[in-house]
Amino acid sequence: MRDEFVEAVLSAVESIPAGQVASYGDIAEFVGAGGPRQVGSVMSHYGGAVCWWRVVRADGRPADGLLDRALALLAEDGAPIRNGRVVMREARWHGPV
Repeated sequence: MRDEFVEAVLSAVESIPAGQVASYGDIAEFVGAGGPRQVGSVMSHYGGAVCWWRVVRADGRPADGLLDRALALLAEDGAPIRNGRVVMREARWHGPV
């Protein structure tokens, strides 16, 4: 995986404000490269130092294995959560302005 892609993904994730989220596909679109799986790979290998919990699946569910911790952090952020998912229509970040 190219360093430029990794840095672009991590920078985009760091830009997501508290209370908002982006899907893996959103991040790929923002950086103009890769897709949801590539972004997921970056997050799983390098995302520990950024606000990883603000990146969710397109349906609002956090990544498997991190569900409870991610939901707790998202709740602290003030993200709207219903039935274990972020309400995407209310919380989706639309990228840098």
